[in-house]
Amino acid sequence: RMTYITGDTHGDFRRIKEFCRLADTTAEDVIVILGDAGINYYGNESDGRLKYILSKLPVTLFCIHGNHEMRPQKLPDYEQIIWNGGIVYKESKYPNLLFAADGEIYDLDGLKCLVIGGAYSVDKGYRLMKGYGWWDDEQPSEEIKRKTEAVLKDNPINIVLSHTCPLKYQPAEAFLSCVNQKTVDTSTEEWLDHIEEITDYKKWYCGHYHIRKRTDKLQFMFDDIEELKIR
Repeated sequence: RMTYITGDTHGDFRRIKEFCRLADTTAEDVIVILGDAGINYYGNESDGRLKYILSKLPVTLFCIHGNHEMRPQKLPDYEQIIWNGGIVYKESKYPNLLFAADGEIYDLDGLKCLVIGGAYSVDKGYRLMKGYGWWDDEQPSEEIKRKTEAVLKDNPINIVLSHTCPLKYQPAEAFLSCVNQKTVDTSTEEWLDHIEEITDYKKWYCGHYHIRKRTDKLQFMFDDIEELKIR
């Protein structure tokens, strides 16, 4: 079994389909998606059609919560199970589509991985104006933050898997020129600064910014797919 990792897909899984073909994956293999998978975006039959297609892929998709999708625990068909040591949400019809719970630690190929999903949507106003999906629980709640901090007190980890990044690592070169950064809520990134300071980790992976970049022990991922590792 192998565990791979990639960035945001936003409902477009062509690269994952091609990767599965080239790597000859099986359902035992896992691809981590660092948020904004786009699997639960419309809340209607469009999501169902996509899930059916993805259920035929020879791989397990492990999806972290982003800011362009609904939280699965708020949807009626998801059940909560334990997978690799942590809580995940899945639908019985699509057993290879797993959704992480924030603040949980998962054992992926012997590596202890802490998951922290969510981020602020800089396109919130546009999506609301157009009638597109936006959800007010897109960022980690205070409950999630307290849970995460409590988990870290008693559990050593190897890897952090998040959607956005600590504020200190925000890639200004990836900011959208049409967005006034003074209007952006950076409370999640500020809190992740604190998490980064108190956590003895080996590697941190994140998505959200649609770039490929490495800084210190942090790696931004987008359309690349790599083996999950601590170096």
